[in-house]
Amino acid sequence: MGVEEHKKHRYTLKIGVITVSSSRNERTDESGKIIMEEIEKNGHELCEYTVVKDSKLDILHALFNFLPSCDAVIFNGGTGISKKDVTVDSIEPVLDKKLPGFGEIFRMLSYEEIGTAAMMSRALAGVCCGKLIFVIPGSKGAARTGCRVIFSEIEHMWYELSKEKL
Repeated sequence: MGVEEHKKHRYTLKIGVITVSSSRNERTDESGKIIMEEIEKNGHELCEYTVVKDSKLDILHALFNFLPSCDAVIFNGGTGISKKDVTVDSIEPVLDKKLPGFGEIFRMLSYEEIGTAAMMSRALAGVCCGKLIFVIPGSKGAARTGCRVIFSEIEHMWYELSKEKL
């Protein structure tokens, strides 16, 4: 079965959004709002949402609280190279499988939009406990670009994960 055949499968996924920021809250989180709008626009369901500080403990606590009720979790923020950017460092070790192509495609599209600064993004995706995990930068542009990549393949990815459960 080819890629196009796999993409014919339709799912309504429960997706959680975790914004990692020391300066934003639920009222001022514009990137989180963009992601939540894209979830709905693409026919999926927001199952959880929170804003957490740039803290490994807070990030992992939120992830493991979301996993039982969500099919996928999208993190935004904390992917850069500064000392406080710990989202990737927190999430990468708990992934059962990494999807390096996600970060590569994200950075390629970002390069087209913002130039060589795209190299500083450590966008990441993978699978943890049978759930899809995405980590994207916290800017509004990155939220739009990340959603463009995520929602073009998320149902195909879910099909691949869930066919073992069928």
